[in-house]
Amino acid sequence: MVKRARDIVVVGASAGGVEVLQRVVRTLPAKFPGAIFITLHFPEHGTSVLPRILSRAGALSAIHAADGDSIVPGRIYIAPPDYHLLLTPRAIRLVRGPQENGNRPAIDPMFRSAAMAFGPRVIGVVLSGALDDGVAGLAAIKRRGGLAVAQDPEEALFPSMPRSAIEHVAIDRVAPVAQIGHAILELIDVPIPDLDPAVSHDDVAENEYAVADLGVIEQPEKHPGTVSPYSCPDCGGVLWEVRDGEFVRFRCRVGHGWTSDALLSQQSETLDDALWVAFRALEENAALSRQIAARHRARGANRLAQRLEEQALATHARADVIRHALMTHTRIEAAADQKAEDPRRAS
Repeated sequence: MVKRARDIVVVGASAGGVEVLQRVVRTLPAKFPGAIFITLHFPEHGTSVLPRILSRAGALSAIHAADGDSIVPGRIYIAPPDYHLLLTPRAIRLVRGPQENGNRPAIDPMFRSAAMAFGPRVIGVVLSGALDDGVAGLAAIKRRGGLAVAQDPEEALFPSMPRSAIEHVAIDRVAPVAQIGHAILELIDVPIPDLDPAVSHDDVAENEYAVADLGVIEQPEKHPGTVSPYSCPDCGGVLWEVRDGEFVRFRCRVGHGWTSDALLSQQSETLDDALWVAFRALEENAALSRQIAARHRARGANRLAQRLEEQALATHARADVIRHALMTHTRIEAAADQKAEDPRRAS
């Protein structure tokens, strides 16, 4: 029997990830025995020069993956902006499937597809980033017998992603950036059991969501999880609640995926936008009432003018309540962001 190797390495990073990726790639040998796949969050219409950066950083060649590419050992494949990078047993797929946690490319679809396609051959790596992207996909890798690596949160510029991975998944190695490459090389040699763990129904369904498979979308009985009272920030549809142990996340009918942290963050942004719209509408209403009141008073309609002026005062008072809420909310979020971004201040 031919000995199987752990030759598929999938890496997820977000904020602060470019520098970390450079340092990891720098430690990998030119004859690296596996293929490496990277998803770094990019703006939807952004331009990625990451292949050029990583090719210069180390001995391995890095390219943007193309749909249908064969998997070649010793090469780094990077998800291009606005496409999920998915793995199949035979080739790479690029799809414009539903966003996950507001991102495309997203880390979890790549991790999950790797787990489905290659089982225990996969090593998943979570690096610097905000919130908790990558946790669900890393859990899928572990369920299929793969191994997991996380950057040490204490040295990550944005520690939330690796910290969440460590809290919710049985990580095989937690390492500082300088040791992550060495950890990967060590784990490649960890023996693979003869029997692969079974694939769960929910993992299959979620993998199909990434390509907007109508066979899942049009059959509610195939949706993973249970119906929740929340709606999807992307499309307004009902969200299903999915649990990986204590890790709770959500997915809507058409496939948009959200972790609890990402959903809360997006709802906060939506609430913030709505409050600014309300504040603007109230201030405009108060200004218009004062303007009309002035015209009425100029022609002697004092009673009507007084009623409009009182209305303007009441409207302005309501606007001031919203303004205060906005300013307080902004200060609280700024303090929370500063704490999250500074590992020394994180609890």
